[in-house]
Amino acid sequence: MKYYNFDIVFQEIPDEVTLAVNISGCPNRCPGCHSPHLWENIGTELSEQEIQSLLDRYGNAITCFCIMGGDGRLDEVEKVAQYLHKISDLKVAWYSGRSEMPAHFDLFQYVKLGDYRPSHGGLDSMDTNQRLYRNCDGKAVDITSRFWRKKVDQMSQERRNILVHSTIPAMQV
Repeated sequence: MKYYNFDIVFQEIPDEVTLAVNISGCPNRCPGCHSPHLWENIGTELSEQEIQSLLDRYGNAITCFCIMGGDGRLDEVEKVAQYLHKISDLKVAWYSGRSEMPAHFDLFQYVKLGDYRPSHGGLDSMDTNQRLYRNCDGKAVDITSRFWRKKVDQMSQERRNILVHSTIPAMQV
């Protein structure tokens, strides 16, 4: 399994500082994909040595390691998760375009499921078909709404503004 690039991100997994590693060779080919170059099998092999190198470089700055993709290589994704648990205390996340939870969900603290559909948007859209699950004692808890807080807060503020600025007829005495 190869990775193309990586970045430290703050919004992929709520409350985590995440090293997001973009896996190439994606079989999903979602319309509107923001990374169609990842459809090709390009990049560097994500070996144990390569993972250790990334952790040596960024391990003290992150709380989560997120495998972005790898849908065509679930067995290798799971091996990466197992290795990470063996050598670190990092949380492990997997962003997948699949619709079903992996059989070994226990290897992950977070799993994102669902292909990208432009008409539904990503996780920050209240209309999304995608879901982010947190592993809470072996149970998949949907935490997708954590991405909607800003939108809900915005909507609440807009409603408050409407109420404040609406005219209420004065009562006649």
